[in-house]
Amino acid sequence: MTTRSAAALPGARRRLRLERRLEQPRWLQFLSPVILIAAALLVGGLLLQIAGANPWLVYRRMAQVAFGSAYGWSDTTVKATPLILAGLGVALAFRMRLWNIGAEGQLFLGAFMASGVALHWLPPETPRPLMLTAMAVAGFVGGALWGLIPGLLKAWLNVNEIITSLMLNYVAIYWNNYFIYGPWSQRGFGLTPTFPRSAWMPRFTDYAETFPALRGLTAHFGIFLGIGLALLIWLVLRYTRWGFEINVIGDNPRAARYAGIHLGRNIVLAMILSGGLAGLAGMSEVSGVVHRLQERFSPGYGFTAIIIAWLAKLNPLAIVLVAYLFGGLLVGGDEIQPAGIAQLLQGVILFVVVGGEVLLQYRVRWTR
Repeated sequence: MTTRSAAALPGARRRLRLERRLEQPRWLQFLSPVILIAAALLVGGLLLQIAGANPWLVYRRMAQVAFGSAYGWSDTTVKATPLILAGLGVALAFRMRLWNIGAEGQLFLGAFMASGVALHWLPPETPRPLMLTAMAVAGFVGGALWGLIPGLLKAWLNVNEIITSLMLNYVAIYWNNYFIYGPWSQRGFGLTPTFPRSAWMPRFTDYAETFPALRGLTAHFGIFLGIGLALLIWLVLRYTRWGFEINVIGDNPRAARYAGIHLGRNIVLAMILSGGLAGLAGMSEVSGVVHRLQERFSPGYGFTAIIIAWLAKLNPLAIVLVAYLFGGLLVGGDEIQPAGIAQLLQGVILFVVVGGEVLLQYRVRWTR
């Protein structure tokens, strides 16, 4: 006697379902970021067309502004620097499936601690190397402490790190606002006094007398910090035992536990390092760009870093390239009307990346 399943019955309703892919072609893993960016630009172009703009002219103008000259590259580098550092921090946590959404708050705490060193904790005549080193350490510690809180809550009480790290963003921003409008304020305005010169990160243009080609380039040495750390983290993840452990935890936490890997300790350590790198992004921004702590000195670098890390497939070296792309998007977007083009494209890219990742992981099928 044979039986017929409900799926094979005549008249059964067809439905859409997602089936998990058993494996992905290697070429698709490498090309997927390019495909996703191209799709995002296409969708963004359609939106620009609806808004009455010529997409081709808008994109061409943005590329010219961001990458068409040495000054454009310099401005793009300024924007890319905090994105690289914060993106590295986000990627480090994401590799363990720790969804650290608090890079923005950790960036603010890093900037706060670095500003404290420059304004109150070291004298202005401190030699620049010592001052900048102390600010970098303080910035890292500030971000690390802010990452430690959700890390401990996750490791000890299994509290959802998405909620805690997201909420801490607002705490950090209002903490900064209290100081820049209160104890550290310059005559009641929402900013602190300017840092002493010893606390300014060197800019390329500072060396224009020796290298005339650098004249007018405002990019600062924070970019070397970002690229150096990207290379260091790539080596750690690829060749060290700890890098192997966090990759195993990210792939299968249960298997990692059976293999004797201490999950709690690695969760806390990863969140400390993740927050610390975002804190360095805040330090580089106040030391290399604004030279003071002020309200809204970050246009959401910590949130943009999430898109960058995901688009770069959590690869530290790829993060540098994607951060430059987004830096160019910010620089080019500032020059384009209507205003808000850069934010619109970021939103479209995020939407396409999330949707595209689902399609990469799952196969769409019609079944009865």
